[in-house]
Amino acid sequence: MHNSAPIIRRKSKRIYVGKVPIGDGAPISVQSMTNTYTTDVEATVQQIKSLERLGVDIVRISIPTMDAAEAFKFIKNRVNVPLISDIHFDYRIALKVAQYGVDCLRINPGNIGNKARICSVIDCAKDKNIPIRIGINAGSLERHLQEKYREPTPEALLESAMRHVDILEKLNFNQFKVSVKASDVFLAVQAYRLLADRIEQPLHLGITEAGGTRSGTVKSAIGLGLLLSEGIGDTIRISLAADPKEEVRVGFDILKALRIRSRGINFIACPTCARQEFDVIGTVNTLEQNLEDIVTPMDVSIIGCIVNGPGEAMHSTLGITGGRNKSSLYEDGMHQHERFNNETITEQLEARIRAKATILDKKNRISYHFKEK
Repeated sequence: MHNSAPIIRRKSKRIYVGKVPIGDGAPISVQSMTNTYTTDVEATVQQIKSLERLGVDIVRISIPTMDAAEAFKFIKNRVNVPLISDIHFDYRIALKVAQYGVDCLRINPGNIGNKARICSVIDCAKDKNIPIRIGINAGSLERHLQEKYREPTPEALLESAMRHVDILEKLNFNQFKVSVKASDVFLAVQAYRLLADRIEQPLHLGITEAGGTRSGTVKSAIGLGLLLSEGIGDTIRISLAADPKEEVRVGFDILKALRIRSRGINFIACPTCARQEFDVIGTVNTLEQNLEDIVTPMDVSIIGCIVNGPGEAMHSTLGITGGRNKSSLYEDGMHQHERFNNETITEQLEARIRAKATILDKKNRISYHFKEK
C-alpha cells in the first residue's frame, strides 16, 4: 500500500438519508439518478436494482407530475436503497412523496410558492424527519441574479444558495445539504469553496451536465478531485449522459483514487507496449466486468513485463508480472512459486482474486468481532 497524507475533512453537521449518514466524518456516499420514465414502475425498479448491485448508496428520482408521485409509492416498496425525489415548483408533489416514504426531498424552498406552501412542506419534513437538498444550478439561476451578475459566477451561485438556506433557517429547519453545481469545472469548484466557508451543513458535490462517459468522467474527476482533496464534500454524484451504472463506477473510482473510500478492486495496469507478454488490455477489461460483485478493497496490479511489474506487485494485494509463456504471481508483496499460463491468465487470476476476497472478508469479520467485544 502506498503511503499518502490523510485528507482532513471539512467539519459539517450530520444528516441521514434513510439509514445513510451524510456529513460529520461519515463515509462519502455515492449517488446516481434514474433516467427512466418514473411512471414506468418496472423499468425504474430494475434500473435502481442494477445500481444497488454496484453498491450505490442513494438514488435520486425525478418526480415531475402527480402521476409520477403515485408511481413512486410502488417503486419505493420494491427497492432497498434510500430514494431522493427531485421536485421543482409544485409543493403538492413534495407532500405526496413524503406521504409515500421518500428519504430526502431535492427541492429549493424559494421556488415552490408563497410562505404558506413553503411552511407546509417544511412542517411535513419535520414531522416525518425527512432532510432536504437545496440544489443550485448555474443554468437555472433566479432572474434577478441573472440580471445582477449578467452571467453565472461563483458569487451568484453562493447568493442563490444562501437565499434558500436563509428560508430554512428562519423556519428552524437544519436537516439539509446543499449543492452549487455548474458544467464549468472552475466555476463549480470556486462556488463550493465559497459555500464551504459559509455554512455547517453537508455539501453534495457534482459537475452538472458534465457530458458523455469520457469527457464527463474527466471533468468530474478534476472538479471533484480538487474539492475532495481539500476536504470539501460529503456525498457525490457523477452526472453523465450515459448509463447511470457508469456514474456509480466512476464515483467509486474517484474515491478510490484519492484513497478516501475503498470499495472493490483497484486495478493497476500498464498501458501496454511491444514488451507485453500477454493481452493486458483484454485481461483488465474482462476482470473489471466479471468482478463487479467483489466489494472487498484490494489492489490488483496487472503488468505485461518485468520492467515495472515487480515494483507494482510488491505494493499490491495481488500482482501479475508478464513473462515468456508464463507470468509471475505476487501476493501481499511476496513472490509466489506458482506461475500463471499466459493463455489462461484471465481465468486463473479471477479465481485467485475471488479466493483472496473470501480470505480477506473472513479476516475482516473476525477483526470486527473482536473490536465489538
